[in-house]
Amino acid sequence: MKFTDGFWLMRDGVRASYATEVRDLRVGDDRFTAYASVKHVRDRGDTLNSPLITVECFSPAEGVIGVRATHHAGTVHRGPDFALPGADPAPGATKVRHDGTVAELTSGPLTVRMDTASPWGLEFLDADGRRLTAVERKGTAFATTPDGTHHMIGQLALAVGEHIYGLGERFTPFVKNGQSVDIWQADGGTSSEQAYKNIPFHLSSRGYGVFVNHPGKVSYEIGSESVGQVQFSVEDQSLEFYVVAGPAPKDVLRRYTGLTGRPALPPAWSFGLWLTTSFCTPYDEATVTSFVDGMAQRGIPLSVFHFDCFWMREYQWSDFQWDPEVFPDPEGMLRRLKERGLRLSMWINPYVAQKSALFEQARAKGYLVRRPSGDIWQWDLWQPGMALVDFTDPAARAWYTGLLRTLLDQGVDCFKTDFGERVPTDVVWHDGSDPERMHNYYTHLYNKAVFDLLEEERGPGEAVLFARSATAGGQQFPVHWGGDCFASLEAMAESLRGGLSLSLSGFGFWSHDIGGFEGTPDPAVFKRWLAFGLLSSHSRLHGNVSYRVPWAFGDEAVAVARRFTLLKHRLMPYLYGVAAEAHHTGVPVMRPMILEFPGDPACRTLDRQYMLGPDLLVAPVFSAGGEVEFYLPEGTWTHLLTGESVEGPAWRHEVHGFDSLPLYVRPGAVLPWGADDQRPDGDWLDDLTLLVGPGTRDTEITVPGPDGEAAARFRAVRAGDEVRVTAEGCQRPFHVRQLGGQAAASGVGEVVLRLPRGDG
Repeated sequence: MKFTDGFWLMRDGVRASYATEVRDLRVGDDRFTAYASVKHVRDRGDTLNSPLITVECFSPAEGVIGVRATHHAGTVHRGPDFALPGADPAPGATKVRHDGTVAELTSGPLTVRMDTASPWGLEFLDADGRRLTAVERKGTAFATTPDGTHHMIGQLALAVGEHIYGLGERFTPFVKNGQSVDIWQADGGTSSEQAYKNIPFHLSSRGYGVFVNHPGKVSYEIGSESVGQVQFSVEDQSLEFYVVAGPAPKDVLRRYTGLTGRPALPPAWSFGLWLTTSFCTPYDEATVTSFVDGMAQRGIPLSVFHFDCFWMREYQWSDFQWDPEVFPDPEGMLRRLKERGLRLSMWINPYVAQKSALFEQARAKGYLVRRPSGDIWQWDLWQPGMALVDFTDPAARAWYTGLLRTLLDQGVDCFKTDFGERVPTDVVWHDGSDPERMHNYYTHLYNKAVFDLLEEERGPGEAVLFARSATAGGQQFPVHWGGDCFASLEAMAESLRGGLSLSLSGFGFWSHDIGGFEGTPDPAVFKRWLAFGLLSSHSRLHGNVSYRVPWAFGDEAVAVARRFTLLKHRLMPYLYGVAAEAHHTGVPVMRPMILEFPGDPACRTLDRQYMLGPDLLVAPVFSAGGEVEFYLPEGTWTHLLTGESVEGPAWRHEVHGFDSLPLYVRPGAVLPWGADDQRPDGDWLDDLTLLVGPGTRDTEITVPGPDGEAAARFRAVRAGDEVRVTAEGCQRPFHVRQLGGQAAASGVGEVVLRLPRGDG
């Protein structure tokens, strides 16, 4: 939201007051509080009829410094608030220093500094005393707009060449400089400025992040109102934000997710290929069986089958009852599918249509959100007479999850938790929550309730969602997918932009509808999207009005689907280790190039390629003809599929058939490569191969077990033309092979690979 009219003027009817000078400073053991006047005080008369802004500086966690600016503190706080599981600083971890006019608070490598003798401001410094950012002259303020709304405003300075990323799954340009962004949940598809996953956290290329601790609407102006500032404002009397230390972007994400919650580890089976009924297509058990048979007959391993909305009867979503005319024997059908080794997913949403038998039950028990008049809130969008389950009511949560438990008892393994964005603000919540704050936060309660149920019923490590909406902290309940995209190459690119932005917002796992959701893709689009989709953390074939079975797009599409599904399975010893890293550290599986190469200026704007974990570079092909342009950082990179070696740094222009794309192994990497290409959750140590690339020196490789913990560790040491690989905690045979070459060796405990002289 913009408040000014250029540099000199305010917009019509806007009145703003800016913190100007410190009139009092109170210093405690672990915080300091400044009282700032909004004008220069020349004499005692200037202290009258004029507000103060109270600014508190504190540390909620190591390497995180909070700033809370308040105008009127007497406002009733009704919540909700972000749960911050990591907000528990160790005693003595925060250091406060007060020397004359200077106050400093230090937490880990981060310091905030205030000089009360200078004009209003706060400086944030790294461990070397380098300025990261600052609250400058107009950086702390409040304003009223013509409708009488009160806004708190914060600003942080942008340095020359600084780039801003994140703010959730945004499909607008990857670098957010110059954009106006509202953190406000919306069901707007992937081709607009709206977003399903709005996260008030941004990451800077200078090695810090900023989290605005407010679950309601946060309006950002990123170098767009004041071109040298990131501005954020809320309709409230108080504004709280946290500056999160680096120095590397990965360090920022570790600290941010340590504060707001780390992603759970999805089960290994969820990394295989998912196939759905699609949405508005006709389907019954015969359709489902034909799809499953067709995949098996064509040699495309399938891990999960998903039933979309019309497993229930029309006009009754949700009643959680199978449509008896379409699925007369659901228990038998699910049993037959599970006997074929499939996991099963069901579509759900948090709404109850008036025609559903559950509507009257929920109304009688008071489980539906009401208007201030006491009437149930209803409308006819999506479902006629649709009402909203009130997840702030513990009894309503228990009722809702009890209905899902019945499906789990039938054999369902997981749920697609769709919707959760269009949450009204003209309502009253059971727990008295502020409707404006609950609009964004509702999805968190919804997804948490379903995820907690799955953990309770299936056990930790077996819970997984396919969720569309999220707010800060929602990363704890994976997986999230990109929502409704068109079946076009442009939509494929915008989906990747959204996923990369989400990954820099603390989310470890992400997926998208292969081939696009809206419309029917051209076979070329479908085949290009297959390679991208199967080199994402999670991979799902799903559409709206047409099926996404590969044979609907020709024999070549079948071959491409098979090739990349088998490839992903063989990569699982590597990918699941990356997943475990995301679970333990918050560093995502799909990584923008800046995350792995923050010191390379060329990587700061790249949004058509990514790192899949630390060691695989993926550049999806966004052209039907196969032309692709991408960048390789410094070192010798080796194409995983062809063995070709390329020297970086370099921009590459390549042409790929549908069965290929740029897929390069990082210089010096040793890639664990599984033998089982038929399933994602096999025994990864069985007949394991370690692929040794050029430049390998001393490298440690961990192969996880199904719980994500290390099942075996290997150490590779290069000496001349030999690479010696030693196994720790593993007495099973393994192989070592030169990537892109012919050298290979096998053994137990220790293997020595002799490379051709001069290689690598």
